[in-house]
Amino acid sequence: MKQQNSNGSRLKIIPLGGLEQIGMNITAFEYEDTIVVVDCGLSFPEDDMLGIDLVIPDVTYLKDNAEKVKGFIITHGHEDHIGALPYVLKELPVPIYATKLTMGIIDRKLEEHGLEHLVKHKIVKFGQHINLGQLRIEFIKTNHSIVDAAALAIYSPAGIVVHTGDFKVDYTPVYGDAIDLQRFGEIGKKGVLALMCDSTNAERPGFTQSETTVGRTFDNIFSENTTTRLIIATFASNVDRVQQIINSANKYGRKVVVEGRSMVNIIDTASSLGYLDVPENTLIDIERLKDFPEERTVIITTGSQGESMAALSRMASGQHRKVSIGPSDTVIFSSNPIPGNEKAVSKVINELYAKGANVIFQDVHVSGHACREEIKLIYTLVQPKYIVPVHGEYRHLKAQAGLAKELGYESDHIFILRSGEVLELDEKKAEITGKVPAGSIFVDGLGVGDVGNIVMRDRQHLAEDGILIVVLALDAYNNIVVSGPDIVTRGFVYVRESDALIEEAKEVVMEEMDYCMEKHISDWGKIKTRIKDSLGDLLWKRTRRRPMILPIIMEV
Repeated sequence: MKQQNSNGSRLKIIPLGGLEQIGMNITAFEYEDTIVVVDCGLSFPEDDMLGIDLVIPDVTYLKDNAEKVKGFIITHGHEDHIGALPYVLKELPVPIYATKLTMGIIDRKLEEHGLEHLVKHKIVKFGQHINLGQLRIEFIKTNHSIVDAAALAIYSPAGIVVHTGDFKVDYTPVYGDAIDLQRFGEIGKKGVLALMCDSTNAERPGFTQSETTVGRTFDNIFSENTTTRLIIATFASNVDRVQQIINSANKYGRKVVVEGRSMVNIIDTASSLGYLDVPENTLIDIERLKDFPEERTVIITTGSQGESMAALSRMASGQHRKVSIGPSDTVIFSSNPIPGNEKAVSKVINELYAKGANVIFQDVHVSGHACREEIKLIYTLVQPKYIVPVHGEYRHLKAQAGLAKELGYESDHIFILRSGEVLELDEKKAEITGKVPAGSIFVDGLGVGDVGNIVMRDRQHLAEDGILIVVLALDAYNNIVVSGPDIVTRGFVYVRESDALIEEAKEVVMEEMDYCMEKHISDWGKIKTRIKDSLGDLLWKRTRRRPMILPIIMEV
């Protein structure tokens, strides 16, 4: 391995997201005047993020050091690795480097945002090296649940870091070659400073099954369900899964409909770039479904995670304009629920059963992430000095750390980082030396970052206890109440059945106004505070609820 250079600089690894959660992956690698950013993903809102559409990483540190940032290196085309690019590139327009399919998906995403000409794109082949400032990045072939996934070897004067990206070891992939284990071994022989390894399945023993095993399962399902229409829900980005469904459909003489915008986009991109082989006259438009007997059709759809607006959820709830579910349908969930989505998926399954459909959700999916034995294989090949578990919730990172200890690594060579922490390392030592700004930025409609903690707290308050608005009109000269108080409520109580409470509330407001008149209090801010406090006390005593109270004072 190269020794650290004479001026004693160390490599900094700065995760800005993707730790403590599945999603929002983004990591900065910094050496002197060079920063290279690996991935730029989003995460989807949690249940308590009311009204939020997407969550993207806070890249304040990158903006503050914009002159150092040389480019984005993207490992693969999943949303949790590319989804934030349209938002971040507006503020940080630097080149993107990715493999062919990944770049095709990114290009389409940037087109949707009108940003296709904003930055330079470079398609990288496996084995190719990219020189960016003082860092050199090599793309290494891996397998995942999307084609063209890459691991990275990041060469710096302080040493080599290997970042696996999301990976599994698949000796029989549907498309392309198996993972390049030989290259991992060759880089390991050079001496690797640190390994950043995918932790998603670090708790699971054994090996992850090959994607081709799902193809055999589909073949069995197609042969056993010859009298029903098949509706198969899977991840839009799993091109290999879609390929295997198309293969079985073609074999059993069924026409294929693709439903769901993200699914249509990815299939278009993958077909045009040659990653998907669709026999002629197999795909039909959804409008032509009625032209074929149901048992001769198959629908590939989004919605395998129970997303409320996805095509399958709309079919299940009877809101889909083109597809009605009935007893002549067999619905297959070709995915596992992502942690946190179990309830939503269960709801959709129940709705499908209630409509009379047959539902299959067992053994029709394999993971795209490595289990413990595959992770051990990578450790054995790479032989890193330091371990930095990535990609997973805290429990997954801990499981990866435990696995490293099983392989003989000491605790002081294993670093479970939190987003924003700065790990500085070289041949002599590695240590956490500080923290940079990191966190979540909420995207709500067209607004990026304009909804913060205070707005979210208000939304939570409104959702839990509702709102009560008090409207008063005061005489401009002597502050006498000339109209009101009128009380309007939403989400608090049903007004028609709560006359007594509303009247009591009005009396309390009038008492406060009389008090303010007596004491010559004319400051509207003070008047509103008194109304809020006294009304809040009354409502808590009567209902044990704390609605948001909004006094509105007008001058006439």
